[in-house]
Amino acid sequence: MRPTFKEYNQDQLWLFPPSIDELVPQDHPVRIVDEIIEQIDLRELISTYRVEGKPGYHPKMLLKVLVYGYMDNIYSSRKIEKALKENINFMWISGRAQVDHNTIARFRSARLAGIFKDIFRQVVLLLAQQGLVSLKRVYTDGTKIESVAGRYTFVWGNSIKTNREKLSRQLEEMWEYAQSIADEEDKDPEPPEFKSIDPEKVKQTAQKISKIIKGKASQVDPKTKAKARYIEKNFPQALQKYQQQEELLKGRNSYSKTDPEATFMRMKDDHMQNGQLKPGYNAQISTENQIVVNYTIHQDANDLHTLSGHLLEHEALYGQLPQELVADAGYGSEENYQLLEDKGVEAYVKYPTFNKEEKLVKARTARKPFERDQLYYNALEDYYVCPMGQHMEYQYTTRSTTKSGLVQHTRLYKAKNCQGCPLRGMCHKGAAERVVTRNALLEHYKARARERLLTEKGDELRKRRTADVEPTFAQIKHNRNFKRFTLKGLKKVEIEFGLHALAHNIKKRTA
Repeated sequence: MRPTFKEYNQDQLWLFPPSIDELVPQDHPVRIVDEIIEQIDLRELISTYRVEGKPGYHPKMLLKVLVYGYMDNIYSSRKIEKALKENINFMWISGRAQVDHNTIARFRSARLAGIFKDIFRQVVLLLAQQGLVSLKRVYTDGTKIESVAGRYTFVWGNSIKTNREKLSRQLEEMWEYAQSIADEEDKDPEPPEFKSIDPEKVKQTAQKISKIIKGKASQVDPKTKAKARYIEKNFPQALQKYQQQEELLKGRNSYSKTDPEATFMRMKDDHMQNGQLKPGYNAQISTENQIVVNYTIHQDANDLHTLSGHLLEHEALYGQLPQELVADAGYGSEENYQLLEDKGVEAYVKYPTFNKEEKLVKARTARKPFERDQLYYNALEDYYVCPMGQHMEYQYTTRSTTKSGLVQHTRLYKAKNCQGCPLRGMCHKGAAERVVTRNALLEHYKARARERLLTEKGDELRKRRTADVEPTFAQIKHNRNFKRFTLKGLKKVEIEFGLHALAHNIKKRTA
């Protein structure tokens, strides 16, 4: 017997050809995208188009296509162009429009610039109306995402500083040599300020040096002549290059030549947390019920300095701040505690040593008796007591300023005499008397944070944070394979990350 098969005929005619709408299931995610985008106000986006000229594709259609593309893990404009010709879901949501990749790329980078955050806000508010988020409590965390820039195109701030200092030192040495052999009428009584010299001043100084050396050519050895020529030819351009690089740095420690707004950060490459320095951006998100309610992109690798800008963005989006904020120890600083208190936000934010303290308590392990926090502090008379009973008296207060301009005051306490103390080897290793420092305001904030975090509510929120914001990053980065930006520049990568966040939110809505 021969096997039987269903009829296969590629030339079979349709009496009533099906419409595209019939081929898309009613519960398909593409219909959710269509439903949500239809509900938001796009007048601001439409206003960016000119009245005159050839009619373009409708921005509502392009937005739907982009958002659905990101939901379907299709991020490339060329792949979206291909999907519009081959994928039935893309054909349905685009109305069978066949948009080329350049139009898609321009729409994403240019049209959505400065507007996309409002689109994101409207979608979050729609989710709030449906009861999925309340915007009253947020869980905040950050992750580093690699830039599309070359991994070995780095420029380091310390290297620029070293090269500038070397240039100034060599110029000063050559100036002093030229002055030592110059005639009295050629000598300059006022030497240049070499530490703050500019390219034009370098040029003038180099020309004076060359003039003196040429006039005393018979007294100068060939190597010195060659060095003078090299300085005159190359030093002004070199200093100008260093100044341009410092302008690109804007206070950062590095940047990439192929994406100057990307900073080199240590990326965690595998499950063993092994990593290397790569150009990238620090993405900060706040979530509620695993829905992203706010996102910001930063050039600073340290989460510590991102919270202020992140909160300002939240306030700009919704006109108010969350009532409660939960975050890990990466945000625990005097600056952030003070910021949250001033803003009236109840902070459930760990400080860097909180987990270590908790582990010792759970293990019933005594903390080292010589640590500063274990020493007795007399708040009334303002002194510490060392393990041998010696008073450590207040000496003076140091004043420091943080990166964002916050002034911190640290009090220093010093033991009177540690010589011959039997506990000295365990207490401290220095040759002089032991010194401890205390930032009273930070200690106050840490005590309040500890009190909140150790309550029943604080314990619950700490557990919930790891089940809310961290899985959101896992969904975006690992499940959706978004581990590297495809666009360059801070504004463009912010749009790109926003599209991922919006697609994630709509996908949660369909779940």
